[in-house]
Amino acid sequence: MHIYSKGWYIAKLKEKGIRFHPEKKKKLELFKIHVVRNLYNEMIEAEEKRKD
Repeated sequence: MHIYSKGWYIAKLKEKGIRFHPEKKKKLELFKIHVVRNLYNEMIEAEEKRKD
């Protein structure tokens, strides 16, 4: 799996326990890469805010 590929983003989200899209309630694999990438970036930003 290449770094920053769709599979990489999905694997990282699954490590954090996110298997479904929070709003649309569908599996992550069904979405295009830009949707998965944005979800990942939102998760990272939320974690950084919690650390501060």
